[in-house]
Amino acid sequence: MISRRTFLNILLASCFAIISWLNFAPVANALGGKLPAINQPAPDFTLPTNTGDGKLSLSDLRGSWVVLYFYPKDFTPGCTIEARRFQQDLPKYIQKNAQIVGVSADDVNSHAEFCDSEGLKFPLLADTTGTVSKAYGSWMSFVSVRHSFIIDPNGTLRETFVKVNPATHSQEVFARLEELQKAA
Repeated sequence: MISRRTFLNILLASCFAIISWLNFAPVANALGGKLPAINQPAPDFTLPTNTGDGKLSLSDLRGSWVVLYFYPKDFTPGCTIEARRFQQDLPKYIQKNAQIVGVSADDVNSHAEFCDSEGLKFPLLADTTGTVSKAYGSWMSFVSVRHSFIIDPNGTLRETFVKVNPATHSQEVFARLEELQKAA
């Protein structure tokens, strides 16, 4: 029979193992590939969009914070919930000098229909070849993986989100954005 102290030590070690396995800490690799490094320049891109002059580059957004979120597919339940939450919180983001930009492998026409259907007032970018999704470690076969990134006004990656719950994600991102802005 083991002592109570030994049992508690085993239990505590098991809890730490489970927490590590659940991956609460950010990692360099995630489902979808290698993530770009935090506190380094975010990978630049230019992609077609359903808004503005038809293309958007990360460099076009310099001077603003950017919430860059990757999602699998327009009109699917989780992606619709996530987009609706970002739209609902858009005024709060704008007050914090933050732009929301969505990226998926869907084409511009699908994005335009999705924005019209859901009343989205932020750009969705068409990464049909997965080039940008790959640069952000967010590509699997033929779809973007649900990951998000906060990029500061100078183009530096400040936060990565790889375990995303579409229903609460916008609130989590906004809370972290506020923390990052206070520390800046």
